[in-house]
Amino acid sequence: MIKRMHVAVNCTDLEASLEFYRNFFGVEPTKVKENYAKFELDTPALHFSLNVRPFEKKGVLNHLGFQVDNTEDVIQMGNRLREAGLLTIDEMGTTCCYAVQDKVWVYDPDGNAWEIFYTSADSEFESAGEQRDISLCCAPPSAPVQVQFGSWKK
Repeated sequence: MIKRMHVAVNCTDLEASLEFYRNFFGVEPTKVKENYAKFELDTPALHFSLNVRPFEKKGVLNHLGFQVDNTEDVIQMGNRLREAGLLTIDEMGTTCCYAVQDKVWVYDPDGNAWEIFYTSADSEFESAGEQRDISLCCAPPSAPVQVQFGSWKK
């Protein structure tokens, strides 16, 4: 069910970070925008993104997660998380991080955001809809709110 681990970090200088991670991973990024870059590694299975964001409030870690193979996997994991009382929010058909995604979010006890997501298409836009707080790329509001999952139908 899980395709890749996802780690998103904040950076202040995208070009310097790209140079470092190109050398560190030994591969080219799969997507680069003016304020975002993504590496998709097969070994290890990692979806790694760089987000140009200030560090003052949240530090270098943006969020963590798991990329899955399809929307059904998102729904299945979302249902399990909801039953465990962990699900914070579901975002089906959202646009963020220059991609159209179906996803669910949870926060751990220390406030670290975790997402389970499936990317259905690339996007030329970072996000859709209302302007959000960009301290976390595409993350839900900082105050976790329990929601009912599964009302979205494909």
